[in-house]
Amino acid sequence: MTSPSIQTLGIVGTGAMGRGIAQIAAQAGLRVRLFDTNAAAIDAARSYLQDTFAKLTAKGKMTAEQASAATANVFAAATLEDLADCDVVVEAIVEKLEVKRELFVKLEAILRTDAILASNTSSLSITAIATACQHPERVAGYHFFNPVPLMKVVEVIDGLRTAPAVGDALMELSRRLGHTPVRCKDMPGFIVNHAGRGMNIEGLKTAGEGVASFADIDAIMREQAGFRMGPFELMDLTGLDVSHPVMESIYRQFFDEPRYRPSAITAVRYAGGMLGRKTGEGFYAYPDGQKAVAPEAPVPTDKPASVWISRAHERGHAAVARLLAQLGVTPEAGNTPSDNALIVVTPYGEDATTCAVEQGLDATRVIAIDTLFPFETAKRRVLMTTPATRADMRAAAHALFAADGVPVTVIRDSAGFVAQRIVSIIVSIAADIAQQRIATPGDIDRAVTLGLGYPKGPLSLGDALGADAILQTLRTLQRVTGDMRYRPSPWLARRAALGLSLLSEES
Repeated sequence: MTSPSIQTLGIVGTGAMGRGIAQIAAQAGLRVRLFDTNAAAIDAARSYLQDTFAKLTAKGKMTAEQASAATANVFAAATLEDLADCDVVVEAIVEKLEVKRELFVKLEAILRTDAILASNTSSLSITAIATACQHPERVAGYHFFNPVPLMKVVEVIDGLRTAPAVGDALMELSRRLGHTPVRCKDMPGFIVNHAGRGMNIEGLKTAGEGVASFADIDAIMREQAGFRMGPFELMDLTGLDVSHPVMESIYRQFFDEPRYRPSAITAVRYAGGMLGRKTGEGFYAYPDGQKAVAPEAPVPTDKPASVWISRAHERGHAAVARLLAQLGVTPEAGNTPSDNALIVVTPYGEDATTCAVEQGLDATRVIAIDTLFPFETAKRRVLMTTPATRADMRAAAHALFAADGVPVTVIRDSAGFVAQRIVSIIVSIAADIAQQRIATPGDIDRAVTLGLGYPKGPLSLGDALGADAILQTLRTLQRVTGDMRYRPSPWLARRAALGLSLLSEES
């Protein structure tokens, strides 16, 4: 089929998503026809849009003429038949497969044969929705993010029977709407909800092992790894009534893939109604609507008499040696530590216990430090003890590595620290999305950067930290834990072996 020239856009469903899509379409000069089974909701949506355009005018973001034109572009559709002249109809209704199928059957009988049927679903299969239609080739996914006017990315999803011209037309329409389109195949979670599994699920796994508190994990992801929010802040913002069902759904849709295994932590909190900001209580308490976080404990004052750095990982050894030089400390030079030295190890995927045992070190004096993230840019340092590490050695290491005022978090023993394991999983999942040809590497990075606000796209992040270091971390995590969730993607393994960028495509 050929793509129509899109001038009139129909929207079914006038909730937050429907209103947002209507706003950007009206501002872009398209005629917008709004339909809802509740007629009062249509009037409310039109009033909301008129007020929104007035506010944008007051802020100087629209002229009065532009606001008037945008308002005039929005029409009420009293019945589905009033959408008959639409070039595209986007449904933004309840996330129930049969309800969407029933709607598309009705729309197919009303619209022209070259009109596009688009679903704003975030979790349902486009192919499954299209099976109800006589012409599934005209059905595609068109997934915006809330709030639509601010989240400048949209996923264009090709079902198994979607005609290429349909996706092409939606890509072009997206650019007219001022959004960045990313294209993907019909797979669970599409790009953003698929790639976003790593942060929350691995954060929950880390907390579930008693490695660190929710607040410490969030602080590490913000200040060491450079993310805008940590997993628990993010889930509190989104709400577990949204996050937990999505985690369960994607896990089941991928037939219990270990990478996406949900956590009992969210299941219990979801059942208990501790959903996050919207209920005033989640992973954090929100008195007066503000997140409550306990202040960090004071930094110890007594530094170690001497320090020895393991050479088991040369990259880590070099990083710690540079840092100690900046702190005015000269480490011991021998191949083995003296009897009273603080022993510093720099694992990639191992826990501190494994380092101590495999390297024949005194576990009571061993402290691990995460060196995957450059000390020059990280705003927090992370130390890790073995279960046998003495309290005085723990305190001395904390005092030493916080001596220049950079905050230090000391966690319990964990394969892969906190940020190492979370970021490595994020990179591996994105690499597997590329491996499966669900989307191009560039679109994966664009979607995640714009849709999730990550500091870099996951593949670019892997390149920045070193694909070989990410690969080593994952392989060691799998060896130490025996958990298949850490098996690295072939996309990552091959590019690391060849020294290629994770963004490189095959000809």
